[in-house]
Amino acid sequence: MSNGYMDKVLEVNLNDRTIKHSKIETDIARKYLGGKGYSTYLLYEILKGYEAEGISPRDIDPLGEENVMIFATGPATGAAGFPEAGRYHVMTLRSPQTGSIGSANSGGKWGPYLKFAGFDIVIIKGRAEKPVYLELKDGSVEIKDASDLWGKTTFDTTKILTERMDGKSSVACIGPAGENLVLFANIMNDKHRAAGRTGVGAVMGSKNLKALVVSGNHKVEIAKPDEFREVSKAALEKIKSNPVTSEGLPKFGTAVLLNIINNAGALPFENWQTGYNENADMISGETMAEKYLSKNSYCWGCAIGCGRVTSVKKGAYHIKYSEGPEYESIWALGNSTGVMDMEAVIKANHLCDEMGLDTITMGSTIAAAMELNEKGFIPEEDLQGAMLEFGNASAMVEMVWRTAYKGGFGKYLALGSKRLTEIYGSPELSMSVKGLEMPAYDPRGIKGMGLNYATSNRGGCHVTGYTVSPEILGLPEKIDPLTPDGKAQWVKVFQDFTCVVNSSVNCLFSTFALGVDDYASLLSAVTGWKMEASDILAIGERIYNLERMIINKYGFGARKDTLPPRLLKEPMPEGAAKGQVVELDMMKKDYYSLRGWILRFRRQSPPIKTDVLPRERRVTG
Repeated sequence: MSNGYMDKVLEVNLNDRTIKHSKIETDIARKYLGGKGYSTYLLYEILKGYEAEGISPRDIDPLGEENVMIFATGPATGAAGFPEAGRYHVMTLRSPQTGSIGSANSGGKWGPYLKFAGFDIVIIKGRAEKPVYLELKDGSVEIKDASDLWGKTTFDTTKILTERMDGKSSVACIGPAGENLVLFANIMNDKHRAAGRTGVGAVMGSKNLKALVVSGNHKVEIAKPDEFREVSKAALEKIKSNPVTSEGLPKFGTAVLLNIINNAGALPFENWQTGYNENADMISGETMAEKYLSKNSYCWGCAIGCGRVTSVKKGAYHIKYSEGPEYESIWALGNSTGVMDMEAVIKANHLCDEMGLDTITMGSTIAAAMELNEKGFIPEEDLQGAMLEFGNASAMVEMVWRTAYKGGFGKYLALGSKRLTEIYGSPELSMSVKGLEMPAYDPRGIKGMGLNYATSNRGGCHVTGYTVSPEILGLPEKIDPLTPDGKAQWVKVFQDFTCVVNSSVNCLFSTFALGVDDYASLLSAVTGWKMEASDILAIGERIYNLERMIINKYGFGARKDTLPPRLLKEPMPEGAAKGQVVELDMMKKDYYSLRGWILRFRRQSPPIKTDVLPRERRVTG
């Protein structure tokens, strides 16, 4: 098998250092593509094996050697000419942060370089006795000693391993946060690109796996080169003519959204107490471009260039070179904590990259701690001098590195906001779903995002079904963000389509300009399989249903498809969404009906075949 695939799955067992090679299964690839989809299928099969051995899914320790992690590319990854095809997907059997499935996605060049090294998928099992890293090069793999790398930052690790390689290479690694098992640790690649959610870096740290370095000269073959040239050219023209992908993102990066979302009354401020901040422009994309931007940065094969290269020329937060921060990071470290100092936000974001921390959870957890402290829930002796008050820039920056090393109050922040607020008796102050902190869109002002957050399989996730696109940006058409009517259909379609994008694997930003028909044409030309738009959505639905079956086994059913009480009961106090709450129950009922899910409250979902067909009835509770 070729045509978009290297046809090689690598399995490494760190317990006994055994290495196995197998091929991509064509019938599975046609149903699940690669990336997230193929990984979900593999994890489901592994879970069935555990159950056959009498091991309950709920007894699997996310930080134990029985947890499994998968790095996966898809048929688009590394295919020259496929728009925005520079990403890879990481999944783990369980997330240490949420207890559900682990899932993260990253850009840069590591994904394509894994393909060029000759591999589609890498499965990691077991736990090494001492720190190791994997070197994958031109179809071969070596397990190497990483004792000298343990304790080093992601930047230093990347530099050292890049210098050791002969030729072009890319490094994915963990920093001190992953080593110290911070529950929301990232995997960082190419220094500033993050597989950033659900604590996949902590899983890597629990396995004593410091890094994977990839290099090679393989090329991705295309089934129909002439047809592919035509459809990729047409797709690229759409990207170049779309106002978001040709103007907004290149000029201001993802932070172009900050003022837009604030004006819509949906930019969470000071731990979601409101959705409007009159001073938000101080940390906007426009402000960053004017004062701190050096140049744009690009992932492999990218035509958009939303990445930011930034610097702070002097002062307490001086940095000669950094990348970012992106919109979510600016919001989490800035607006959510009340810090209106762009230089402090740039510094904190830089530290998160260096330490290997998820910026969304990091900022959200600091914000939750600030509200806990201001309301008197945290004893002074626990704070150990930390001045956790909304707007305190120096405290926000200090808490980042303290979290990575679990120093002082950082040991509590390292647990994430859900556990932190539970410790101090106010779990309602954790702005999370299924244990994963929600990103920068208050659903009281964007109702579809509320339904998406609640039903997202991995928890409070915006990229699972980004209805901000039609609700705020008007793509592919403008709909009213303040009504719950019709949102179930939009959320389902976006979730299914996004599963395909993450299984292809390429950048979600391509979907601002490209639709299901475009993906059907592109993937048909790459793989040689005839695909229609209906096939694309069927694949996405199949993946989403199977992922739901996995999280059902961990106890994540209908009761967990909810939102924090603040969003359901406290009307937005000001801004364009003033007076709004989220009418979740109504939207959720419509959504379950569209998905064909049956509410059946039981301890564990019944077994299901893995060749799940869309529109079959699913158990969701």
